[in-house]
Amino acid sequence: MGMTQTTRPERAAAAGTKTHRHRRRAGGEQRSRALGERPNWLGGVAGWLWLAIVIVPIYWILITSFKAQSSYYATNPLAPPTEPSLANYRLVVESDFPLYFLNSLIVTVGAVVPAVTVAFMAAYAIVRGGTRRFLRGVNSLFLMGLAIPLQATVIPIYLIIIRLRLYDSLAALILPSIAFAIPLSVLVLANFIRDVPKELFESMRLDGAGEMRTLWRLALPLTLPAVVTVTIYNALTIWNGFLLPLILTQSPDKRTLPLALWTFQGQYSVNVPAVLASVVLTTLPLLILYVVGRRQLLSGLTAGFSK
Repeated sequence: MGMTQTTRPERAAAAGTKTHRHRRRAGGEQRSRALGERPNWLGGVAGWLWLAIVIVPIYWILITSFKAQSSYYATNPLAPPTEPSLANYRLVVESDFPLYFLNSLIVTVGAVVPAVTVAFMAAYAIVRGGTRRFLRGVNSLFLMGLAIPLQATVIPIYLIIIRLRLYDSLAALILPSIAFAIPLSVLVLANFIRDVPKELFESMRLDGAGEMRTLWRLALPLTLPAVVTVTIYNALTIWNGFLLPLILTQSPDKRTLPLALWTFQGQYSVNVPAVLASVVLTTLPLLILYVVGRRQLLSGLTAGFSK
C-alpha cells in the first residue's frame, strides 16, 4: 500500500514532464511552421527582378518591330507605338525571307532526323551489347566527340567539304551537323535506355521478338521523353547555327536564317525596326517547336535531372 502511494506522485510527475515536453514540442513545431509560412521577400524581389531582366528586352523587340523607322529615334524606346504597322514584316518577307526559312528548315530536319535515329540505335546497341570490346570502343569514340569543339574543326571540315565537292550547298551544312549532334545524343539516350528494367527486354526475347522489334516497340516508347528532349535540343542548336553557314556557303540562295539575319542587319543597319521584325520571324519556329513538345521536353529534363 505504501509503495502504491509513493509511486503515484512519481507517475504524476512523469506524466507532467511528458505533457510539458509534448507542449514544448508542439510549440516548437508551431513556431517552425510559422517561420516556414513567413513570406520570402528577398526571393520574391529577386524573382521579379529576373523576370524584368528577361521580359524587358522581349517587350522592346516586339513593340519596336511594329514601329516606323522615322518614329523610332523620335520616341521613347520602351513606349508602345502610337500607330502600329506591319510594314517592317512586309519588308522582311519581301527580302527573300521565305527562301532562307526553307533553307534552315531543310538543314534542321535533314540533320536532326538522321542524327537522332543513328544515336538512338547506337545507344541501344551500347547498352544491350554488354561488355563487348567493339561497342565499348564505339562508346569511347562518341565520348571523345564531346571533347572536340566545333571551332577547332572548322578548317578540317572545310577541306573535307571541298574534297567532296559539296561546298556552297545545303548538304555541306547537314553532314557536319549530324556528326556533331550524335555524341551528346548517344550519351543522353544511353543513360535513359540503361534505366529500362532488364526483365522487360528478357520478356520480349522470350516472346520471340528480335532486336529491331524490341528497339522500336519497347525501348522507344519507354524513352520517348528523352528522344523528344534530344530532338528539340539538336533542332535549336542547328537552327541557330551561324559558323558552319558562314564558312561553308557563299551564294545568297544558300543562306540560312541566322546568316541571312546577319546580312540583313548589315544591309539595313539603320532600320532597327526591320531588323527586329526579322528577329521575331526567326524565333517563331522555335516557339512553335517548344509549344508542341513542351510536355515531353519537361518530362525528359525532369527525369534526367533526377538521375
